[in-house]
Amino acid sequence: MPFIRFMQRTFYSLENPRYRVLWFGTLFSFLGMQMQVLARGYLAFDLTGRNSALGGVMLAFGLPQLILSMWGGVLADRLPKRKVLWVAQSIIALNSAWLATMIELGMVQYWMLVVAGIVQGSGFAFVGPARQAFISELVGKDKIGNAVVLQQLSMNSTRVIGPSIAGALIGIHFIGVAGVYYLTTLGFVIASLTLIKLPKGEPKRKSERSPVADLIDGFRYVKGRPSVSQLILVAFAVMMLGFPYQSFLPALAKEEYGVGATGLGTMSSVAAIGAVTATIFVAAFASHQKAWFAQPILACLFAASLILPGMAPSFETGLAAILIVGALASAFQSLNNSLTMMLTEQEYHGRVQSISSMSFSLFGIAALPIGVLADHIGLRETLGLMGGSAIAIVALLQVVAKLQHAADDRLPRIVATEAAAGGQ
Repeated sequence: MPFIRFMQRTFYSLENPRYRVLWFGTLFSFLGMQMQVLARGYLAFDLTGRNSALGGVMLAFGLPQLILSMWGGVLADRLPKRKVLWVAQSIIALNSAWLATMIELGMVQYWMLVVAGIVQGSGFAFVGPARQAFISELVGKDKIGNAVVLQQLSMNSTRVIGPSIAGALIGIHFIGVAGVYYLTTLGFVIASLTLIKLPKGEPKRKSERSPVADLIDGFRYVKGRPSVSQLILVAFAVMMLGFPYQSFLPALAKEEYGVGATGLGTMSSVAAIGAVTATIFVAAFASHQKAWFAQPILACLFAASLILPGMAPSFETGLAAILIVGALASAFQSLNNSLTMMLTEQEYHGRVQSISSMSFSLFGIAALPIGVLADHIGLRETLGLMGGSAIAIVALLQVVAKLQHAADDRLPRIVATEAAAGGQ
């Protein structure tokens, strides 16, 4: 039956038992993270009442990622990946437990959210590259595109239930924000324990160079692969200018739609439902030969969709807008990550992934000035400017790429050549 074949094509990487362990462990980690994102944003806005405070928390998360993510990629390519993941996940769990205790004791202050964001951002700077590099070792080159997208699916699926659970629990007096943070800590601990069942994840090739030399080599590798660098540059533009919309959902819920924590949880869950649906389709077709050409189209469609929440006159229509935004954001991100990893040789996976993940760091950093702008001109207007700026930069990058390859239309052949070279 067509539906059965579609589902088999979508989830075939989960047939690998070791990848299933990593996938389920990551699922718990993502669940804890998604619950904490909502709780942290709600608490930051509750403590200060300012959009810039939301941006400040994201800055605290994004800046250490920007600084440390490249070193996370270097370690992922030099050290056993399981050890890197275990140490980083344990630090994230301890950080979450500390903040939960401060909240429960009534001692939490805004600066503590900033400190916790710095520690968490530092931890994820090492988790992301190591986890992505681990995937290729567990599933092999032929399944990596599907496996990377399914990893994205695990994150998006937790966005369906995580914010809803967090929003509901915050509204229960004897649980509140502290209880949500304790639950996130449990998710991080479970993610750490599942790593015991995985192989060590020894590096593909032992490096005799210094870490700095490996770092420079990673940048040199990306520069020498036009298709990979193009994917990363587009990701930078879209995520830095478009993805900060997630940081302002609490303000959108409270100031524009007049709903509380429960309504905020509903908005986040609706966005996640759209994301899950879109990711399932991307997982089924991530390896299709036309996937490359769909990437800039999805980038522009997502950027254009950011105007919809600002135009929505009510909470109900706002939910429909958020559904579309969430779907397009996830479709772009999952396809972009899949293409990047498929076109990269395994020994460079950690470093290339860390360069690509810097776009997520820039999204956190950009949230602060965008939040200041929203405080001055309004959130609806700011969302429109975010989308328009992202479209302009993506279009410019496409024009530059076409001019570079206009002489003999070599770009599709470059993609095919690099994919073949990566499989050797």
